[in-house]
Formats: sequence, C-alpha cells, structure tokens
Amino acid sequence: MPGKPRTVDEKIAAIANRDHGVATRKELLDAGLREWAIEARVARGSLLPVFRGVYRVGHKAPSTNATYMAAVKACGEKAFLSGPPAAHLLRLLKGAAPPPEVTAPTERRIEGIKVRRCRKLDARDTTTCRGIPVTSVARTLVDLAGVLTRDELARACHEAGVRYGTTPAEVDAALARCPNARGAAKLKAVLHGDVHVTLSRLEKRFLRLLRKHRLPLPETNRPAGSHRVDCRWPDHELTVELDSYTYHRSRHAWEQDRHREREAYLRGDEFRRYTWGDVFENPRLMLRELGALLPKPS
Repeated sequence: MPGKPRTVDEKIAAIANRDHGVATRKELLDAGLREWAIEARVARGSLLPVFRGVYRVGHKAPSTNATYMAAVKACGEKAFLSGPPAAHLLRLLKGAAPPPEVTAPTERRIEGIKVRRCRKLDARDTTTCRGIPVTSVARTLVDLAGVLTRDELARACHEAGVRYGTTPAEVDAALARCPNARGAAKLKAVLHGDVHVTLSRLEKRFLRLLRKHRLPLPETNRPAGSHRVDCRWPDHELTVELDSYTYHRSRHAWEQDRHREREAYLRGDEFRRYTWGDVFENPRLMLRELGALLPKPS
C-alpha cells in the first residue's frame, strides 16, 4: 500500500487526485509550498489559475468536474454546487454543462461563478456527487423551479424519481425548508399531478397509438399511492407502466416497479406493463388488450 505523502509534491498530488486535479491556495500553503513557489509554478504553467485562489494542478484538459469542484472551493467552506449545474452533475438535466452556480453561507463576487447566499443549508439538503459538494436531489429540484419551464421541471422530477427514488414528499419537505423559493407553486403543481407532461419517446409513441385507435387517453406521470405511475385511467381503474431498458435495468428500479404493481392492485386497478417492443415493434396484441380494457368513446 502507498505510504502517507511526505514531500510537498506528494501532498499536492494527493489533493489533486482526490479533488479532480484542483487545489486552493490555502491547501498548497498547508502542503508546504511557499507564496513565491506558488507564483513560480503559475508562471511556468504547472499551476493553472481557474478562479481566484484556486488552481488546476498541471493539466489543461477540459473537465466539467474540475470546473465545478474549483467553483465550490473558490466559495469557501460549506459551499455547494447548486441550481442547473447541480442538476447536470446529478443527471437530472441533459445537454451541455451549465456554467457554475454555488450556494454559500457568505456573499461573494467571483468572476465566472453565480453565487447564491444561504446562511446555512440544512444537512438534509446537501450531499456529494463524484466527490463534489452539491445540493441534494430534492433541494436541487426546489432551486430548478425558479428557472425551468413547467415541462422541463417535470422531466427533472421524473429523472429524480427514476434515478434516486426521490418522492414528492421529500421534495415538499425540502421546499418547506426554503419558504421563499421561486417557482414554488409550479413545483407543487408538478409534484402533485396537476401538470400533464409527456416525458419520453416511448410514452409519446404510446399516446399516438391510443389516439390513432380512438382509445381514451390516460393521466400521465401523476402520483398514485407512494409513487408516480406512467399512465392511469382512474375511471377505468387501469394502470399501465411503460418499461424502457434504460430506466428499468437496476435492482432499485426493478423493486420500485414491483411496488407500483402491488399498489395498483391494492387500489383496485387492473395493471399492465408494456415494453419498447410492445409499443414500437409489435403493438397489435397490446392494442387488442387495451381495447378490451378501455371501451372506445361513443
């Protein structure tokens, strides 16, 4: 096993290896580097300034993780990545990585970082992802409510449920700890099923088939019991889950699927599960079954 770092360079390498190649000026000084030595390394390019007092150690390769870690370190202790960048890191939002935003206990102005002040984030509202301090999934959704459209927010909530098992009750609790949050009404509407949102290609194709064959349309992605369900017809007492391999291949997802199924039967619903193949490749049998369960409107 490697021994404890002894030399200055070994100590700096240990910090960089732990923190995506990022070190603060204080960490470099604590490792034994002198002020003049820091400036000398900056001059020759072995320390690369990212934000005030924060450096990448000897590498220029683009790295979102390094940028986000540097932003958090630049904002001091008890700072956390938040907002859309936190959602990107947690994989609640897709697309290009947003520029860094950080929630910190003291007000700071740092070029390249949007800083929100919060005197003290509740421990329940913080976590780490890939070693980077970040707001929790539920708190991140609260922050997103003020900047995303209704549909974008609904998709982020869906991702939170699929990837982390985040429940509406957990988000409600995080919202209660942030009483002045922007977009609170929008978030509550999404959480409690007042928003009709189509989330995936599989669901879009499924709904198109229902329309084409003049079958009643369901409520989609709304709470039922302790979970959200993909499709439900309350008047017909029918629940349908649409299973894509991407979201249903983990043990957690498999167990959550079984919970949804049991809850459907407990509330008196018929329950059906359809796959990508049922919807895209051979929908005939699925449509025949739904036709028997959902009488066409007269």
